[in-house]
Amino acid sequence: MKPLSLLFALLLLASPTFAQAPDEAAIRSALTTQVAAWNRGDIPTFMHGYEDSPQTTFVGQTVKKGYQTLLERYKTSYANKAQMGTLTFRDIDVRLIPNSCGKTDMALVTGRFHLDRTEHGATSKDDGIFSLVFRKGPHGWKIILDHTS
Repeated sequence: MKPLSLLFALLLLASPTFAQAPDEAAIRSALTTQVAAWNRGDIPTFMHGYEDSPQTTFVGQTVKKGYQTLLERYKTSYANKAQMGTLTFRDIDVRLIPNSCGKTDMALVTGRFHLDRTEHGATSKDDGIFSLVFRKGPHGWKIILDHTS
């Protein structure tokens, strides 16, 4: 490799965008896993995208705190596959946030959701927006705050 080409390659590898690409990919993968679980009607696996903590927060029409509280909310609100329907996400934007040491361990994710479902014989379509705060911990990237409207 020519010295100039080597220098360019080293600069590319050292760039924040390249270094953060695996974190963004991991977050997008977590969202894809959640959508697949939702569309199978599998709420427990869907919830694996959230941090199992009493501080995990969901903001919708009300504010709910705690992983177990959120799990029970989903199980009650979406008691069967017909109520859950088919979920899609679009316009996902991932913004990685470095801490004061320069380590990226937080991310802000925004996007749109679309939910097609059949409930009580009628077709219902729900659309909205979401903002998620992810934290990178020992179990990977997990949602610590979900604001969906």
